[in-house]
Amino acid sequence: MSQIPKFSGLAQKFFANLKSKEFRDYLMSTHFWGPVANWGIPLAAIADISTKDPKFISGKMTTALILYSSVFMRFAWCVQPRNMLLFACHLTNVTAQTTQGLRFVSYNFLSSSKDLKQGN
Repeated sequence: MSQIPKFSGLAQKFFANLKSKEFRDYLMSTHFWGPVANWGIPLAAIADISTKDPKFISGKMTTALILYSSVFMRFAWCVQPRNMLLFACHLTNVTAQTTQGLRFVSYNFLSSSKDLKQGN
């Protein structure tokens, strides 16, 4: 029984924070909308991991996206105040693009599946 009032207090505090001017200012800032817009890149890469054939992966673009997200992950960490939403976005993208890069290397350089699919 004693847990219910404690949770209720946490819920009230959470909703009070949502109504605060600081939170509204955060929602209207580039500190929030920049990362939200960026989430399309890692979400597309994650969707492609299980659905797209590795013959369609561009090694150059995958490398460029890994480098791009690595640079902006560092930026998100160094900027004050730290932008953890942007950091998480780019960390997710580095992980997804690295997975795509490993699929690219495996398909093009390590396996014979490329030769089988081309009919050689």
